[in-house]
Amino acid sequence: MNKRQFGSEGEADARAYLQRKGAKILETNYRRPTGEIDIIARHKRVLLFVEVKRRSSLRFGRPSEAVDRAKQAHILRTAQLYLQEKRLQDAKLRFDIIEILPGEIRHIENAFDATAIQ
Repeated sequence: MNKRQFGSEGEADARAYLQRKGAKILETNYRRPTGEIDIIARHKRVLLFVEVKRRSSLRFGRPSEAVDRAKQAHILRTAQLYLQEKRLQDAKLRFDIIEILPGEIRHIENAFDATAIQ
């Protein structure tokens, strides 16, 4: 399995996980020149911007550790474009990370916020 397939399977697992939790998936792989957001979903009245990280082991650390400040800034800028396009500037937002390891899905809610990276 190549890297792209590995990541795509992780994203599919994350979507299924969110749907089981009651979230509605609005967008997947939302791409703009500023970056990409793996999943955009709505859960209750909160708009979720979700970064999915999948690894086959902890050899190189937790998957969420790969979401550094630079990656967070790309996600934030891309989320701002989404909000402008959809006219949702007043929406309640949350930036989450879903880590996927063999036999484990870990959902980190509020993994970072917009004020931390501006």
